[in-house]
Amino acid sequence: MSLVADVHADHGATFTERGGREVVADYGRPDSAVRAVRNGVGVIEMGYGVVAVEGDDRVEFVDNAVSNRVPAGDGEGCYALLLDPQGAIETELFVYNAGERLLLFTPPDRAEPLVDDWEGKIFIDDVRLRDASDEFGVFGVHGPTSTEKIASVLNGAGSPEPVLTFVRGRMNDVGVTVIASDAPTGEEGYEVVCAADEAEDVFDTLLTRGLNAAPFGYATWDTLTAEAGTPLFDTELRGRLPNVAGVRSAVDFEKGCFVGQEVVSKVENRGRPSRRLVGLRPESLPESGAAVFAGDASVGEVTRAVESPSLDAPIALAYLDFGAEEDDLAVRVDGDEVAAERADLPFVEGSARSGRLPTYPEAAEEA
Repeated sequence: MSLVADVHADHGATFTERGGREVVADYGRPDSAVRAVRNGVGVIEMGYGVVAVEGDDRVEFVDNAVSNRVPAGDGEGCYALLLDPQGAIETELFVYNAGERLLLFTPPDRAEPLVDDWEGKIFIDDVRLRDASDEFGVFGVHGPTSTEKIASVLNGAGSPEPVLTFVRGRMNDVGVTVIASDAPTGEEGYEVVCAADEAEDVFDTLLTRGLNAAPFGYATWDTLTAEAGTPLFDTELRGRLPNVAGVRSAVDFEKGCFVGQEVVSKVENRGRPSRRLVGLRPESLPESGAAVFAGDASVGEVTRAVESPSLDAPIALAYLDFGAEEDDLAVRVDGDEVAAERADLPFVEGSARSGRLPTYPEAAEEA
């Protein structure tokens, strides 16, 4: 359930559901909102699940489970994955060290199962877990003027840097935590975290105080992240190997064991995964799951496609076989094969580059 549904409704919002949580779909003009973010700054209520991890062994416990190294210092964070024994992605997590506890931001439908799973793995560890999703409001602030926006309303601290670090301060006398995002929209960005009962005041501050900002919803989010080449959990990551998805920022290949590490390391040492995530410029808009062909051979499938307001053309993310011919590509649209060109990611160069932009080892790129 959105924490500020009435405020969203006052702005003309329509709603949808993601992972069992109500979120804003759009405010009536999602394409205009894309341009507002690209040219200035926009604010979105994020639909995260939140897991709180406490106890003396919290850092070691989480570090042993996830693909990246959990930071030991207060005010630091990382992007990480939880994998199954075969190396496939079960969930993505943003792990933040908040002093006496870790806060894990997950897809909304993954918080409760994560707590249930990990509680069964606590033996002598001093670790306490709870689903804290209802305790926090989280708002994304994105756009080339997002730093100015944060500076215009944040008291008691400066804008955080580098990526995935955070500071604590106040906005209009409300305590907040401000996180430097990894630029999933391809623009400078932050996330503002507050207590759930303060969410309405914080949202109003972000929209109307200091530098004005435009509200936007998940229809715009999907377009912005596609233009930026950012893989999303539900469409590009769930069930994939991190090597295939190219999310190298989520994996520390030098750390000790974590679930699925053996498979991930084996693929890494081989030099190239079976597939990679690429950008396509099709002549018309395909659906998710549409087949991609090189000549007569099926070489992959579309994960997500949107009409890009920035390019005034359809764009798509797709998994293609490594080594597939890329000079004669086509996608299936309404039963017909439509020409498509391979495109470098990101599709749109903004004020920042996504920290999750798919990347692959040089040996794989040259193969």
